[in-house]
Amino acid sequence: MPDRPAYVVAHWGVYQVDTTADRPTYAPFDDDPSPSEIGRSMAETLDDPCRIDRPMVRRGFLEGDGGAARGEDSYVATDWDAALDLAARELGRIRAAHGPEAIYAGSYGWASAGRFHHAQSQLRRFFNLFGGCTRSRDTYSYAAGEVILPHVVAPLERLLGGHTAWAAIAGAGATVLALGGVPLRNAQIDAGGVARHTQAGDIRAALDAGVRVVNVCPVRDRDALAGCEWLAIRPGSDMALLLGLAHTLVAEGLHDTAFLASHCTGFDRFLPYLDGGSDGVAKSADWAAGLTGLDAATIRALARDLARGPSVIAASWSMTRQDNGEQTWWMTVVLAAMLGGIGLPGQGFALGLAAVNSIGSLRRPLSFAGFPIPMRGPAPFIPVARIADMLEHPGAEYRYNGTTRRYPEIRAIYWAGGNPFHHHQDLNRLHRLWKRVGTVIVHEPHWTPLARHADIVFPATLSSERADLSGSTRDTHLFATDPVRPPFGEARDDHAIFAGLAERLTGPEGNTALHEAFTEGLTPGDWLRRMYEETRNRMARHGDEMPDYDTFRARGMVAFSPPAVPPTLLTAFREDPAVHRLSTPSGRIEIFSETIAAWGLDGQPGHPVWRAPVEWLGAAGRYPLHLVTHQPDRRLHSQLDQSSYSRAGKVAGRTPLVMHPDDAAARSLRDGDVLRVFNDRGACLAGLRIDDGLLPGVVTMETGAWLDLDPGTPGLCRNGNPNVLTPDRGTSEIAQGPAALSCLVEVEAASLPIPESRAYAPPEILRR
Repeated sequence: MPDRPAYVVAHWGVYQVDTTADRPTYAPFDDDPSPSEIGRSMAETLDDPCRIDRPMVRRGFLEGDGGAARGEDSYVATDWDAALDLAARELGRIRAAHGPEAIYAGSYGWASAGRFHHAQSQLRRFFNLFGGCTRSRDTYSYAAGEVILPHVVAPLERLLGGHTAWAAIAGAGATVLALGGVPLRNAQIDAGGVARHTQAGDIRAALDAGVRVVNVCPVRDRDALAGCEWLAIRPGSDMALLLGLAHTLVAEGLHDTAFLASHCTGFDRFLPYLDGGSDGVAKSADWAAGLTGLDAATIRALARDLARGPSVIAASWSMTRQDNGEQTWWMTVVLAAMLGGIGLPGQGFALGLAAVNSIGSLRRPLSFAGFPIPMRGPAPFIPVARIADMLEHPGAEYRYNGTTRRYPEIRAIYWAGGNPFHHHQDLNRLHRLWKRVGTVIVHEPHWTPLARHADIVFPATLSSERADLSGSTRDTHLFATDPVRPPFGEARDDHAIFAGLAERLTGPEGNTALHEAFTEGLTPGDWLRRMYEETRNRMARHGDEMPDYDTFRARGMVAFSPPAVPPTLLTAFREDPAVHRLSTPSGRIEIFSETIAAWGLDGQPGHPVWRAPVEWLGAAGRYPLHLVTHQPDRRLHSQLDQSSYSRAGKVAGRTPLVMHPDDAAARSLRDGDVLRVFNDRGACLAGLRIDDGLLPGVVTMETGAWLDLDPGTPGLCRNGNPNVLTPDRGTSEIAQGPAALSCLVEVEAASLPIPESRAYAPPEILRR
């Protein structure tokens, strides 16, 4: 161990680890002003009862059950050679008989925070050298935005990389209309790591500087800072509010016609829809009031306040995860354009303020090397949230981003890093269709729901058991991380697992050099040195001098300075739209898109439109409650759900369901009751938490509880995973993103006896 603190980096923070005791202890990075508590339990999960100590093969797979017992089966412990031989035979057989596209290696998820030991990068390199696979495209976080924004303004990654900072908003003294709010629980995390949690301090400084933040959300965030206003809006109606605000601007002559003429195209094509000339329905504040539940006078007053400026129209990432989620982000940009502030310091639009620690914090994009992934031409893919559709309808056509595509027929799934039995929706459907696949191979440190749905399980190391380069390209530091203990049992890192498979397989042309191509003859230490030197060269081109690799490892980290001027989106475009053209066909902000109009999609005329959600409050029938799901505050997605810190936040051992007192009283429910939450897709158990900080008729649950389906009660998750309830349908034919933010449910007291959750109990292990 070097003569410095041992660093471990996770998506929720950086930790200095004391290795002198029997069990390592994790203390937050000493320069972190507001560390997350999630890391408190990292030490206990190094060797908790859920750890997998050696390769495992599902018993039914060995007996040829065709996947029937996947999710409920026992496992046979085996050795590495036998497990690798078995997996290699399956991969080789399927490639030879059906082609590499019959293997789905979508492997979506947050994986680890390391840049070399990043599971999905290792997987993609391996499969590209193997001859390819079917992969996933876009993200569960904001797929609808990823697809729509390049047609409207710019690719999302470009926008997030230069996102407007709270410091710029504070300097402008802007009013921030925050659709979906600014939940600080989300700001605990960032993909790749968080050295300094600054989001809460940045927002507090903005409020102190006179910034007005209006949270537009059916739920008043429990962690929202004092000083934020709350507009309680009906779930799924944000698009209607945006249109009502836009109509008021035009009706009262408050829109910026000069900016619309100089920097935008298509407003004249949008205006007849807005004023009702094209369909007979004016999208007025009165019209919006009937859909949103807000008062029309409130909507008009808010439009006037925004027009007085400065202003920011901010949409959370969750706005994209609902029916027609593309429309809300499109209209967010359009409303900001009508206000005319885009590109002015601290004004315009924002996409996910506080969605992660970096969005809105004073950061500049960094250029770090990753594990290289060789490309072999266009790769077959599906939209990330369409896994179940692919498994149920091989060969079926679907529309995506202006194209007509077909689902492949999948014979094997290979997953490393991530948990589809958290991220996906309608998990009973996925559980059923997952059993149709011939072979499922995963890398997992713990007996997660994904591991319990696999045929071959390779035990993977944790980041605390590996050396790496760690840091987010939207953060402030790069760390040299160290193993603080040996691997648990026989666990291996992902690189070693894929190298073992590569030894047993040939390349796509039948050559025997797959192992050499995958490793390039380098050890993990060699790769770390190479990747660091590439990072050093990249950053030097940006004016950042980094020490040599040995000095870096001795010091343990390198810090990067923040930008001299707080960034605002699209400042160069604002200054000269002819020189700094956008990547849209017109080079301008496209309020009307000829490209999208030419697709001929039903109900999509080429500009943003209101389309009512499929599951709509007020049309509830026997499911009168609108469930809104959100990210948890005591873990990242499903990571560390088995930890004591995560479990301490549960109610009666289950995921909390938050309900308004009036709704609880109508059902004779009391705080702390165990509930059955249900609809036609499934049911789950939850623990009741009564709170008046949400609209009556709305209930909320956090996502990420490990799926624990009850074999005796079909469709019931005993551990409280709300994604057994959420719908598995695409946002629209534009992006096919997940529309699982909300759905309709009913709630009742759970019947006695209440079944015990088995989410954190390992399966039966048969030792040979």
